[in-house]
Amino acid sequence: MAHGTTPHYHNAMGVQKIEIGSKEFKCVGALPPFDHPHVFLDMGDDSDIVCPYCSTHYIHNGNLGAAASSPKEAVYDAHKA
Repeated sequence: MAHGTTPHYHNAMGVQKIEIGSKEFKCVGALPPFDHPHVFLDMGDDSDIVCPYCSTHYIHNGNLGAAASSPKEAVYDAHKA
């Protein structure tokens, strides 16, 4: 990735879909300690992907920054956890 790190996203909010600015990322599920294995997902040529652990539907939105999301609360910063 151009910015040097792989963005991480969570779905502790329980929403059906999360728009993200990156096509390569890690899903952590809910917030620790209720997270699932931090799985790397790559959309490739597609514009969306479903996490095989928590079934969160991620949709690529090219208008968002590489590590941004909508809702913005879905960004997970492991360094702050």
